[in-house]
Amino acid sequence: MGGLSGFPGVSAYCGSKFALEGILESLGKEVAAFGIHVTAIEPGSFRTDWAGRSMTRAPRTIADYDDLFGPIRDARRDASGRQLGDPARAAAAVLHILDVPEPPRHLILGSDALKVVRAGRDAVDHDMAAWEHLSRSTDFPA
Repeated sequence: MGGLSGFPGVSAYCGSKFALEGILESLGKEVAAFGIHVTAIEPGSFRTDWAGRSMTRAPRTIADYDDLFGPIRDARRDASGRQLGDPARAAAAVLHILDVPEPPRHLILGSDALKVVRAGRDAVDHDMAAWEHLSRSTDFPA
């Protein structure tokens, strides 16, 4: 979900995921004529050790960010081991799409990911609608 919606405190992580989204979308269009399907797997929070003992946390170095990042770090730590996602069910979902004739280009896994990605897409849609007149104003006159 970090490739479809950005989060404070993990900008480099989300940036790398956004880049991967673009690569996979383009690659999918490049190989479609060969019958090759490309799916971006976009998991939400799963009960793995990602946010637990395997996460290396950098020390806080900029005090101005403590009010923003402190609660984010605490929430991530407190959620470890209680995430909504079941890794075995995620694996089953991935295996399922291997056998369908038209797999999705984006497979969002987990209700938390659906909520976050929908909110991010809604924000983009809102901006496009609100600023469409300005966007269109940059064309040469017809």
